[in-house]
Amino acid sequence: MFITCQINTLTIFFQISEGTKKMTNIYANIILQSFKFSLALPKLDKPKNDPFETLIITIISQNTADTNTQRAFENLSKHFEITPQALSKAQTNMIEACLHIAGLSKNKSKVIRTVSKIILEKFAGLLKPIMSLPLDEARETLTLLPGVGPKTADVVLLFAANQPTIPVDTHVNRVSKRLGLASPNGNYEAVDLSLQSYFQPKEYLAIHILLIAHGRKYCKARKPHCLECKVNNYCPSNSQRDKND
Repeated sequence: MFITCQINTLTIFFQISEGTKKMTNIYANIILQSFKFSLALPKLDKPKNDPFETLIITIISQNTADTNTQRAFENLSKHFEITPQALSKAQTNMIEACLHIAGLSKNKSKVIRTVSKIILEKFAGLLKPIMSLPLDEARETLTLLPGVGPKTADVVLLFAANQPTIPVDTHVNRVSKRLGLASPNGNYEAVDLSLQSYFQPKEYLAIHILLIAHGRKYCKARKPHCLECKVNNYCPSNSQRDKND
């Protein structure tokens, strides 16, 4: 059988076989274009961020809001040059004081100082050579650093090197599964690979940012705003509309 999905004057058909939606690139493109139309997407230039700075910001951002991440990074930047050389020599309690607003500052300060030392000693203070390695090798190298998991590594590789990966944070994981772009039981790697199969590499940065934005604005974890959602009409999880307050 077929069901119809309509955006403006464009009608898209995608097939349902044996009760399970078979996702197509057309459907994925509908989601992407709808997100681009309804959500604010910042101008996406070629990566300019220093990979070490990106790594430090990402470590700070773990389990905290964007505004607090930015304020903590600004505090750190006022007191220290953001380089492996400077941060490896910084006193841990001084780093901790700078990061207090971001939460988990004691742990993050230790991670930042240790990571800085390792990068200085093992990689001569340079992450750029790692950025040019094949994706799997670069990710494996980064995840050997303490406090750096797959998501942190992928954020650095995507934002600082435009490597073809899609970091899967809590919003990306939740929204992609609700939309049927990934298996409900998929782990980090499965969700990443599933999303990559639906989108072109040139769209990886955009879809990562837009899935996060959609998750924050509409597809919230506990009380999704399904009635306001711009892709509600063709979302496989649209039964959640009935659960809204």
